[in-house]
Amino acid sequence: MVDMAPMRVVIADDAVLLREGLVRLLSEHGHRVVAAVGDGPALVEAVTEHRPDVSIVDVRMPPTHTDEGLRAAVRIRELVPGAPVLVLSQYVEVSYADDLLADRAGAVGYLLKDRVAAIAEFLDALARVAAGGTVLDPEVVGQLLVRRRRDDPLRQLTPREREVLGLMAEGRSNTAIARLLVVTDGAVEKHIHNIFSKLQLAPDTEQHRRVLAVLTYLRG
Repeated sequence: MVDMAPMRVVIADDAVLLREGLVRLLSEHGHRVVAAVGDGPALVEAVTEHRPDVSIVDVRMPPTHTDEGLRAAVRIRELVPGAPVLVLSQYVEVSYADDLLADRAGAVGYLLKDRVAAIAEFLDALARVAAGGTVLDPEVVGQLLVRRRRDDPLRQLTPREREVLGLMAEGRSNTAIARLLVVTDGAVEKHIHNIFSKLQLAPDTEQHRRVLAVLTYLRG
């Protein structure tokens, strides 16, 4: 798990009960909610004013309750490049995760709202996004596994490498992946090196290549 240092958080959700529940949850764990709003424009204003460590955003907000929250999250990252955003959704929409990752900057997450009930895992995901990581809900990753096309570049990967890439997409660190797969950190590093090589991701910062690898995973 990521070290749970106190964070300054903005929350955007039009459901008052969930919004206030998140405020209470975060406050009880030592974090400070600097703004809690119920629509996209208010979210953009709050983030540009407070520059929080991370924002928690519901996908569907007024007035149409379709994707206003997502569009506001994308707007935030245009105004404040790299602003960490964790999006919550009632349903799996892989395209939403793809939209969030489009700027390749990392520091984004896409989780189902049900994950909030697993408090430790939710707070860990929030901290990973705030630290610059990329976190996808396991349900999103699971759906991606059944959407592969014949020309999918991921076909070059071994089953173990695809497993490692799936865990990378969930935002797991190398150490966490090693622990889950019961292998050494060195073995995980070797798998990731092979993934980067097979996906033809040129040498760059480790985080940037991880984001590009996850994008390839999403679009495969």
